[in-house]
Amino acid sequence: MSLSPELLKILVCPKSKAPLEYYAGPPEVLVCRESRLVYSVQDGIPVMLIDEAQPLDDAKYPPTA
Repeated sequence: MSLSPELLKILVCPKSKAPLEYYAGPPEVLVCRESRLVYSVQDGIPVMLIDEAQPLDDAKYPPTA
């Protein structure tokens, strides 16, 4: 399941308010480079809770152009 482009345009990191990068996966995630956090997407719903985010691993989620 993919997130809609309209939703991706308005979503920001709850910690830094920076834009997010979408990775279709698996697993489907949203990445914040500024906060260095990875937010999961479960059943097409982004889990935007700072306490549930994982630390960013650049090897696993390399920067997009």
